[in-house]
Amino acid sequence: MGCGKSTMGRAVSQLTGFSFIDLDNYIEGRYRLSVKEIFAERGEAGFREVERRMLQEVADFEDVIVACGGGTPCFFDNMEYMNERGTTVFLNTPIERLHSRLMRGRHKRPLIADKNDEELMVFIKEALAKRMEHYKKAQIEFSSERLENKSEIENTAREFVELLSIPVMG
Repeated sequence: MGCGKSTMGRAVSQLTGFSFIDLDNYIEGRYRLSVKEIFAERGEAGFREVERRMLQEVADFEDVIVACGGGTPCFFDNMEYMNERGTTVFLNTPIERLHSRLMRGRHKRPLIADKNDEELMVFIKEALAKRMEHYKKAQIEFSSERLENKSEIENTAREFVELLSIPVMG
């Protein structure tokens, strides 16, 4: 949360012409329910099953960039599956930068909307500690620290496509 998956995904999509899919948005479109509603109806286990099926569905698409929810790599064999099907990237962002971004946008995120600054920092540290073993299985680690304005986003996206040797649209 807050590492810049959607920002990077959209920027890389514009540079390369690849389609961009935010997995949570894809799920909501297919099920015509919000992620929050799916959680409420089916619980976390039910949501993770849905998420896994939708991940496998989008993995069949070609020339696509998929931004997964932060928990996606941590369940079932999702991380191994993603590594088999494409190039996986861990967008590594310093905790202080995550905190800064999430403080600004917390009102849009139900999980953290009611947290004060200190509680938010604890939440970030605990979530990363639990998930890092899965994130570290990504094939590539890329810093998403510099995404604070249009120029940084464009430059970071260009560095990313160069690193991955993805052709840029003319």
